[in-house]
Amino acid sequence: MKFKPFSRKQRTALQWWMQPDTREYDAIICDGAVRSGKTLCMSLGFVLWAAAAFDGAAFAICGKTITSLRRNVVTPLLQTLRSLGFLCEEKVSRNYADISLEGAGSNRFYFFGGKDEGSAALIQGMTLSGVMLDEVALMPRSFVEQALARCSVAGSRLWFNCNPEHPAHWFYREWICKRQEKNALYLHFTMADNPSLTDPVRRRYERLYSGVFYERFVLGKWTRTGGLVYPMFRKEQHVAEPPAACSEYCISCDYGTVNPSSFGLWGRCDGVWYRLDEYYYDARREGLSRTDEEHYRELCALAGDLPVHTVIIDPSAASMIACIERHGRFRVIRADNRVLPGIQRTAEALREGAICISPRCEDILREFTMYCWDEGACSDAPKKEHDHAMDDMRYFVMTKLQREGTESFFAASTKRFSAGGRRKE
Repeated sequence: MKFKPFSRKQRTALQWWMQPDTREYDAIICDGAVRSGKTLCMSLGFVLWAAAAFDGAAFAICGKTITSLRRNVVTPLLQTLRSLGFLCEEKVSRNYADISLEGAGSNRFYFFGGKDEGSAALIQGMTLSGVMLDEVALMPRSFVEQALARCSVAGSRLWFNCNPEHPAHWFYREWICKRQEKNALYLHFTMADNPSLTDPVRRRYERLYSGVFYERFVLGKWTRTGGLVYPMFRKEQHVAEPPAACSEYCISCDYGTVNPSSFGLWGRCDGVWYRLDEYYYDARREGLSRTDEEHYRELCALAGDLPVHTVIIDPSAASMIACIERHGRFRVIRADNRVLPGIQRTAEALREGAICISPRCEDILREFTMYCWDEGACSDAPKKEHDHAMDDMRYFVMTKLQREGTESFFAASTKRFSAGGRRKE
C-alpha cells in the first residue's frame, strides 16, 4: 500500500503517544470534516502504540455497527498493517484479530458495535488496555462509558474519532468542552489535512452539501440546526415536468389517521426521478377521517393506468400495509424511516438534481417552505409539523434511490461533466 506524505495533524494522530510534548495525555480526540484523513491515521497509531507499550494485552476497536466498523476501519487497517510487516490473524466469526510485529508486542483487538443502549452488555466485564471509538458521536453514552470503564490496566489510553453533531451532544459537552479536565489531546481536522484528497474532489464535497450539513461535514463544526431543513430547494431548479415519458414508476406513502396522509407518485425519466402527482388528505382540515379502504382507493386513483408496481410506506403503518397487501395490486416495501440520514440523503439528491417536483404537487411545494428544524430540541430534529409530504419524499429517497446505488442517484450530475470526464468548473 502506497501512502502520500502525512500532514502535520495526521502525524500527530499517529505519534502523539511518543512525542515529548503530547505523550502525557491520557486520551486523544480527533473530530472534524468528512474525508479529512482522521480514521486511518488514528487506527494505525492505536495499533502502533499498543505494540510498543504492551504484549499479550487486550484492546477494543468500536464502531456504530460491526458492519460499518469492518468496512470503514478494520479492513483498511489490516491491509495497511500487513503491508508494514505486521502479522494479522483475524477471527471473523468471533470478532477479533491477533496483531503482532517481530521485535514488538503481540496483542488481541476485539471489535464491537455500539448501536443501541443494549450494546453496553457486550463489552461489560472485560479488562482492556485501551479502546478506540470510531464515530463515537453516533454511539449511545451508556456503551461509550462502559467501554471506557473497561480500561483499568496501568498505562491504558482512550482514542476517540468522530464527525461533528449538535453542540448539545453529550460527547461534545463532556469530552471536547472538558478536554483539559479529562487530560485529552484535541485535534480538529479539515479536508485540507488530508493530502490524498485532490482539489477537484474537495470542491465536489463543498458543492455536495449545504446548510448545517456543509458546516458539519465540510467545515467540521459542531453546529446547531436552524431554519429550513432544505434551504437548497429552489423552484427554478427543482420544479419541472419530465421531458419525456417515464420508464419506471412507484408511490411513496406517509400514512396518518388524525394526522395528514401524503402519497407521492414518482416517475423516472433520463435518470432523474420526478414527483408527478400526489394525494394529500388532512382529516383535521376536512373535519372527517378516512378509512384504510378509502385511502387505498385514492392510492389506486393516484396510480391510474400507469404501471406502478411498488408502494414504499412507513413500516409503522401496519393497518394500511395490511390493506394494500390484501388487495394484491401493489408490492409493499417497508421504508427505511431513519430521520437524520434520510434528510441528509434527500438534501444530497436535491443538490445533485436527482429529484424534481411537478408544479401540480402543491402540498409538497408548500411544505418545502415551512419544514424547519426544531431549535428548541436538545438534539437534531425537525419540527413535527408541515412534514407529511416531506416524510413520504424521505422514504422514497432512502428506500428507492439508495437501493438503486450511485448510478441513478447521481445521474443528473453526470450531465455536468465534459466529454473528457472532468467536471466543468
